[in-house]
Amino acid sequence: MVVLPLSHPMPQALTFRSFPLYSAISSNVYGRHGNGITGRKQFTVFSCANGNGQRERNLFRRREVVEHICLLKANKGLSDDKEKDMLDYLYTSQYQMRGIVAISLGQISAQADEDYTHAVFMRFQSKEILAKFYENPLYLQLMKEHVLPYCHGQINVDYESEVEDDVLHIFRKGEEYNYGVEFVLLIAFVEAAIGGPVNDALISLQELTIEHPSLILQCTQGSNFNSNSSEEYTHGVVIRFRSLDALEIFLSSSRYKDVWESKLQPIARKTLAIHFSVDPVGTEIM
Repeated sequence: MVVLPLSHPMPQALTFRSFPLYSAISSNVYGRHGNGITGRKQFTVFSCANGNGQRERNLFRRREVVEHICLLKANKGLSDDKEKDMLDYLYTSQYQMRGIVAISLGQISAQADEDYTHAVFMRFQSKEILAKFYENPLYLQLMKEHVLPYCHGQINVDYESEVEDDVLHIFRKGEEYNYGVEFVLLIAFVEAAIGGPVNDALISLQELTIEHPSLILQCTQGSNFNSNSSEEYTHGVVIRFRSLDALEIFLSSSRYKDVWESKLQPIARKTLAIHFSVDPVGTEIM
């Protein structure tokens, strides 16, 4: 499957050249005795401070997180009430099970390849917490009684990544995160490209997202460590856009098309791209 850029033209006021440019270098933070501080890294961001290109040095701390993506294939003819109940149970699971740092979910917009209809994104603090989540009796009961009866297929992709060490960005809280569009890209890279070429491609994509804070709230990406799906998709990417317009502007830009056609597509044997609108789903524990 090929990710096709959307055809919407870019408004003149939002051309990419008007945004400040960033480059990033990350390094481990060490304690007084040389021991790594678990889950925290330093992240140096260089941004254009003025029209003369003078650069300011801004230091951000980074927090390691684990991202969980679940794509579902709902049964044909699923009623609106049953669909709402399924999504409500999934969304309010964060109030019943410890370890879920952030969650978003929804019906996939437009027809997706492989007939996936719904997507769930969850964030955890570590791989160990995610492993406990998979074994949690409440989660197993939720899936057995309120999800699997209404679906005929699913795939889970899990990867480690980093976000800015700020409460709002870690937990995806605040007005900015209440609405928007979640873009999920799953990629199966050819084995020969794992390593240098893949790292270079993903860094190029990450840098491009950093350049556009007016369009993008957050981007994470990483290598899929889920043993049940790692052969089908080797890597996952999740980008939270501020709006559907922001998504369309980004995907239709020449910069994105260049990164896709020159960096990602040549070394990908399979891709799956979906997006869904982010809206509050459930507010009461089911």
